[in-house]
Amino acid sequence: MLQSKLQKYKLVLASQSPRRQELLKHLDISFEVIVKEDVEEIFPDDLSPLEVPEYLSRLKAEPYKEELEQYPWIVITADTIVLCDGEILGKPKDRDDAIRMLQLLSGKSHEVVTGVCLSSGSHQHCFSVSTKVFFKQLSDDEINYYIDKYKPFDKAGAYGIQEWIGMVGIEKIEGSYFNVVGLPVQALYTELMKF
Repeated sequence: MLQSKLQKYKLVLASQSPRRQELLKHLDISFEVIVKEDVEEIFPDDLSPLEVPEYLSRLKAEPYKEELEQYPWIVITADTIVLCDGEILGKPKDRDDAIRMLQLLSGKSHEVVTGVCLSSGSHQHCFSVSTKVFFKQLSDDEINYYIDKYKPFDKAGAYGIQEWIGMVGIEKIEGSYFNVVGLPVQALYTELMKF
């Protein structure tokens, strides 16, 4: 269905995330992964934390401007943040930072917000999806075990919901599970159908 709608375009996923690539495959559409230079993820101080992922996903589309002017591409860029007690948690810098993040999330709810930007030569549409995640109280042993075994240094908030910590630590979620994994595929499907 979506594949025939997009047949005039080459769909490009601008992400090295294996989770995003895997989720997009499940939409049964052809796409290519093309990752250009990393964009420095800096955002204006006056942005609301909930606006940051959408802003960064738009920023990540900038390096593709030239190709979008020349080719019939739709480029998908995305950025995910974890928001807890008003603090934006990105990817942890090191083991200590990962421990700090998981201790902050322990016994509380937080929001996972993914901003997605769809860009073509003539059009750009950005949107974001938010999911509320509730963690049980995590012990220091659980946190240390997870970090040492799973090394979640490439994940916002220092955890992957689909990994051990999600299975033993997350009591419930409100919203899209796939958004927490890294790509809100249901919303992406809907927006691509309209694009």
